[in-house]
Amino acid sequence: MSGRDGGAGAPAPGGGAGSPAPADGNGAGRNGNGGDGGDGGGGDGGGGNASRAFAPDPLALNRKLPLWYQVSQSLRASILGRHPGDPLRLPTEERLAEHYGVGVLTMRQALKELAAEGLISRHRRHGTFIEPGTRRSAPRRLLGSVDAVVAQQSGDVTTVLGHGPEKVAGELAEFFPDLAEIVSYTRLRRDRESGEPVSWAENAVRPDAAARIDVADLAEAPMTKVLRDGAGITIARITDTVRATLADPVTAELLGVPLLSPILHYTGVTYDERGRVVDVARIRYRGDRFAFSVTVDA
Repeated sequence: MSGRDGGAGAPAPGGGAGSPAPADGNGAGRNGNGGDGGDGGGGDGGGGNASRAFAPDPLALNRKLPLWYQVSQSLRASILGRHPGDPLRLPTEERLAEHYGVGVLTMRQALKELAAEGLISRHRRHGTFIEPGTRRSAPRRLLGSVDAVVAQQSGDVTTVLGHGPEKVAGELAEFFPDLAEIVSYTRLRRDRESGEPVSWAENAVRPDAAARIDVADLAEAPMTKVLRDGAGITIARITDTVRATLADPVTAELLGVPLLSPILHYTGVTYDERGRVVDVARIRYRGDRFAFSVTVDA
């Protein structure tokens, strides 16, 4: 896919007031483009008393991967990680395309993906809106971008159960052969709406990277995002392994499932630009809440 093919010179997302929500039914406050969600209309830059637009996070594009997918996953992460009171209106297609540095057709395909997932709804002559009651049980789709990983981990309520130094032993020795000790973080994720436990994670982090982590950030963002954006780690790649296994006593207690019930065990190994392992994430997911699908481009 090509890069930007439209929307040049449009204002940044979130700037200016938007058109009223679909319930208003009068279309007042639209910008000059009018239109519907399918062709970039339902603007957010006109009218006086309309709501402001949601401002998604920035994205560094990887030209080796489909642009629409990267954009959809980045926007998905922003939506699922939004704070209470954030606007539900999205900027127009043109403004989103300008924000992400892609073409309008690419942006439209990304929005179509999110609409099919039920995260957003598009209304003719009113615009595109985040669904406030979105469930977070859609299948995880792994396609090798850091923003995809962040998207998979965003949107749940996270509790940091503990952190501290840990000796390198067992399977960790394979990933940290040069270290005697790492810093371990244990977290529990719950569904934001139901409060139900959905996964628990153990992260083994290289000490020099852990020294730059603010533990409070782990209650607000996934480890991948904290390492990249908070600790300033340049992430070169992440390798993912998912296998089916049975719940051990600790997993059964934390996730509220029967002992020996099926769960999904995910291992994600994060490498920096020097080829060093900086984080080994071991996450146990409830088998009745998650499905992983993998897309392989020919």
